[in-house]
Amino acid sequence: MDFFSSPDLWVAFLTLFALELVLGIDNVVFISILTSRLPKSQQQRARIIGLALALLLRIGLLAVASWIVGLTSPIFSIGDAKALEFSGRDLILLAGGLFLVYKAVTEIHDKIEGAGEAHLATGVTSTMGKVIVQILLIDAVFSLDSVITAVGMVDQLSIMIAAVVLSIGLMMVLAGRISDFVNAHPTVKMLALSFLVLIGSTLIAEGFDVHLSKAAIYGPIAFAIGVESLNLLYRKKHEAGRTM
Repeated sequence: MDFFSSPDLWVAFLTLFALELVLGIDNVVFISILTSRLPKSQQQRARIIGLALALLLRIGLLAVASWIVGLTSPIFSIGDAKALEFSGRDLILLAGGLFLVYKAVTEIHDKIEGAGEAHLATGVTSTMGKVIVQILLIDAVFSLDSVITAVGMVDQLSIMIAAVVLSIGLMMVLAGRISDFVNAHPTVKMLALSFLVLIGSTLIAEGFDVHLSKAAIYGPIAFAIGVESLNLLYRKKHEAGRTM
């Protein structure tokens, strides 16, 4: 009953839900790109499994929130520079950021060189197991970032879990549409891959204790999405004019 009578808890819940939704969209875009290597009949199943794993990971990590907070304590350092003091969280963010940049750059290379299309043409695609392992790795990184954000904002486990469940539930509903849209528009997919390079670079910076404002990251992303939306509208209108 405290939740319904407390404006502060409502604000905390809605803010956390919005942040979880943003992280969830990042996750869905990455999952969509990975699952595009699978046969069409397996893609939806892989997306649902990937998001379900993300949900279970985040709830599990929320249940051991005190351990998560402890991951911020330095484990070792290289020299005297503070940026070279590494905690468990730093190491996970560094590994996740490097993996995200590697996968995004590899996908961009394949798109430019045509290797991805060549693989599909010859019937060479990823296996479900390989895709799920990669999804699990990146889920762990996004989940850690998500849980640390949640722990820093709210001290009630029920509210944190509710925000996570609701945001990922919404992503499960929208995952197919987001994936189909990204895969149907090559320029959008290239833009999404560029965003993943940016987000991966941000995670690497965070691993070196260089903290970047979320607004400084998502502001340019929102602007780029706006420009690409105008391009899509222009192309659609131009194509419609040629068919008349």
